Amino acid sequence: MIVVMRKDSSKEQLEGVRERIEGHGLQAQVSEGVERTVVGVLGQTFVELKDELGLMEGVLEVVLISKPYKLSSREFKPEDTVVRVGDVLVGNHELTVMAGPCAVEDEEQVVLTARAVKAAGATILRGGAFKPRSSPYSFRGTGVHGLQLLAKARVDTGLPVITEVMTPEDVGMVAQYADALQIGTRNAQNFNLLDAVGKANKPVLLKRGFSSTYEEWLLAAEYILSGGNSQVILCERGIRTFETGTRFTMDLSAIPVIQDLSHLPVIADPSHSTGRANLVPPMTLAAVAAGAHGVIIDVHPNPAVAKCDGAQALTFEVFDGLMSQVHAVAQAMGKVPAAAGG
Repeated sequence: MIVVMRKDSSKEQLEGVRERIEGHGLQAQVSEGVERTVVGVLGQTFVELKDELGLMEGVLEVVLISKPYKLSSREFKPEDTVVRVGDVLVGNHELTVMAGPCAVEDEEQVVLTARAVKAAGATILRGGAFKPRSSPYSFRGTGVHGLQLLAKARVDTGLPVITEVMTPEDVGMVAQYADALQIGTRNAQNFNLLDAVGKANKPVLLKRGFSSTYEEWLLAAEYILSGGNSQVILCERGIRTFETGTRFTMDLSAIPVIQDLSHLPVIADPSHSTGRANLVPPMTLAAVAAGAHGVIIDVHPNPAVAKCDGAQALTFEVFDGLMSQVHAVAQAMGKVPAAAGG
């Protein structure tokens, strides 16, 4: 259920609606858009509440939302959400490129990569300090030291940093170093973790679970939004199908479908979806052509010796060449490269 306020409604009337909702033991989430202000009603509502709220001063109408996800829906917020990561905007007509090593290995690797991707046009540095791996014997990241190295690369280049958080207990610590928190595909339905980042004052990149439907993906986002964190970016990173020719199957249709269902920005991960470096450029361009608000790409100074996912990482030279093509496709789609300060 959402309450749509009149354009000329006062702050006092809005506060009255909020108090009435919370007086019934429900949660009120306010979204102030360009065209209208709406209040989302979260919790177990009842039929009489619609009429009760509809009679309050300042209320234009009360709308029942049929979808199980409320705050992420277009019904709740028709306007596109734009998320700020550091000084970089993600969403609307911006095209944001996040790039860097899949896993942080050492200071030289991180700083060299950060400089290279910035020079090529990327505006956010990605890098994993904590790595969820299928095998416990695989390289699982450098932990807090990796976070410190990412922070050094940010000082060196000015690029904001996005990195993965894996447990609710680590959210506060990772947030001290990162400009945005990433929820990986394996944790896409770790509801305790989603609750925790929902209470954090940091943008969150939520990757689609590799077996999640669109509805399950948006419901995962709902956990974060209902916790009070409106800064959510969705990321299509490939789903598990019967096909074995690629690591996962990149669902390009997810980009326009989710944009129709939700106001949240959507980016794509062509690296983890394909698992093959030669497929990353064409799938990157396809994602931009499909309307993605950005991409997140693995880049490494020497993929042959990478400790994690080297087969999908681009060299500096390949990434630089890809960026010129990305800008050309983005321009054709009416998007502009994101830049510091928006």
